[in-house]
Amino acid sequence: MYCRRNGKDCYAETDLEFLVNISDIISHSEDIYKNLEVVLKNLCLFLKAQYGMVTIVDHEHGKIMLGAAYGLTKEEENRGTYSMGEGIVGKVAETGKPVIISDVSKDAAFLNRTGVKKPDGKIMAFLCVPVIVKNEIIGTLSIHRAHQFDSDFSHEIKFLNIIGMLIGKSVTIRRKHIAELEELRRENLRLRSDKPLRPDNIIGNSSLMHDLYQLIERVSPTNSTVLIRGESGVGKELIAEAIHKASARAGKPFVKVNCSAMPETLIESELFGHEKGAFTGAIATHTGKFELASGGTIFLDEIGDVPLTIQVKLLRVLQQRQIERIGSNRTLNVDVRIITATNRDLEAMIRNSTFREDFYYRINVFPIYVPALRERRADITMLADHFINKINKQNRMNVKRITGGALDMLMMYSWPGNIRELENVIERAMIMTTDNVIHSYNLPPSLQTAVSSNTIDKGSLGLVLGKVEKQMIIDALIANNGNIAKSATQLGITERIMGLRIRKYNIHIQNYKYLSNDNG
Repeated sequence: MYCRRNGKDCYAETDLEFLVNISDIISHSEDIYKNLEVVLKNLCLFLKAQYGMVTIVDHEHGKIMLGAAYGLTKEEENRGTYSMGEGIVGKVAETGKPVIISDVSKDAAFLNRTGVKKPDGKIMAFLCVPVIVKNEIIGTLSIHRAHQFDSDFSHEIKFLNIIGMLIGKSVTIRRKHIAELEELRRENLRLRSDKPLRPDNIIGNSSLMHDLYQLIERVSPTNSTVLIRGESGVGKELIAEAIHKASARAGKPFVKVNCSAMPETLIESELFGHEKGAFTGAIATHTGKFELASGGTIFLDEIGDVPLTIQVKLLRVLQQRQIERIGSNRTLNVDVRIITATNRDLEAMIRNSTFREDFYYRINVFPIYVPALRERRADITMLADHFINKINKQNRMNVKRITGGALDMLMMYSWPGNIRELENVIERAMIMTTDNVIHSYNLPPSLQTAVSSNTIDKGSLGLVLGKVEKQMIIDALIANNGNIAKSATQLGITERIMGLRIRKYNIHIQNYKYLSNDNG
């Protein structure tokens, strides 16, 4: 179009029409976050540009991040991050002045961080302007345009400045959104760092176990004496081992002593050692457990079973970290951390004069209570999966999963033997299964009684049998990807009876199509 007023080419009509369309897009868009992508696409098509970018400035952290792009792949977009003053984008964001590079291949300041490629036989120009709102530089708007002879891009720069002003609000909203996401990410990292890490040798994700992990994390770096309390089979030895591994003594010995397993006549010798000839049968010098643990940690399990006479001698070790071998007058200094454990009621034993009160206060510096399995039923599924994997490796088995019905029975049981009992139950069930799946009928009878499962008067025989039958049908459907005929054959019933049972139990076949045993 030729302008009669100044005798030059004029693009006012087409430019104005485009700007009206862009304003309309921005004002009527239902998704403010997609505004920038739509505007960039239209802008690049109008200016015959191959690529377009809107970057957003984070002044607090000195970063410039990609807010929207046109013509870039996701991989190229992920590379579009700059520091203030870095490259052309960083320079524009820092100074607020537009930059025109006619040929990016001849300008060392152009970083090509995104890695865009120029068309063959053409020169690639890069034009970048600041996006300014209320005298603050909040981002940049740039395009890559391939050309052959163009050297004057003043019209394009003016045009980009106008578009920059129009999209200022959208950039401001996008900037706020990114800042909120960044703050949320930092908060998540902070919460994650505040959340205690689960020791490698312990399984459990319940709130009670997280409280336990926090205690382990707190006491591990110290040399304080720890008393671990809890029922038999809850994993007190694992807690002691976790404390040792998380301490500065981790590279030193971790010596375990089961105090209830040794007769009273031998426990002193085992703990403190003896000299040759100290008593009948002492044919050689024996190094005690405390000496073996020097520099590391000694774990005295079942401390409630230690005789009163030995408690007196242990009291000296706790107070002075010194021992004497039986038959020797030489005092030995031992640098050892002491962790004890018991399932006994020590307070009742003190009242009955079977446990020394002064010894109790010496070992009870930092008590840790390990919850029973019935108190942390939420961990049963995780523990069951762990034991299945463990026993598969140990016994060269290939059990793939445990059914929902079997898990329900595990959840209802009271677990007097705690985790140790659960492991034994899982191992037995894995041996009993014939299809590499643990079913409820593979579990031991103790879990299937009304008393142990807390189901007294909660269902008739028909109801209980119905639950088992429904579970077997579901298992067969899973194994056969919802194929009724194959499932009926597997169960040894006719397809008609299979259909009747499916309707009876309101089983939705579509839920089991394209599933396999591996999916569980």
